[in-house]
Amino acid sequence: MAGSLRGSRTTLVHNGFMRAKDPSVRQSVTLPSSVAVQVRSLARRRRLSANRILVELIESGMEAQQRKEQEFFALAERFRAATDPQDVQRLGDRMGRMLFGG
Repeated sequence: MAGSLRGSRTTLVHNGFMRAKDPSVRQSVTLPSSVAVQVRSLARRRRLSANRILVELIESGMEAQQRKEQEFFALAERFRAATDPQDVQRLGDRMGRMLFGG
């Protein structure tokens, strides 16, 4: 019976080196119909599921938010270090626009 799989056993052992992917959490979200149409359209164009598109959009939005926060803190540091009144005014105005829009 050489080459036969009969009677053969395989034991899988988890040694902790291979981490499982982040566990998924099911989340229900209600989208405005216009957004849902755009998501489905994008999914068709990219040949992905609407769920995958939503995950990608959320991830990129979160990354953009983190970049925006980092930019604000860098600007705040420059504002605190500024000594020239014109720089202080200009940097303060930029911080105000970032915080309150405009």
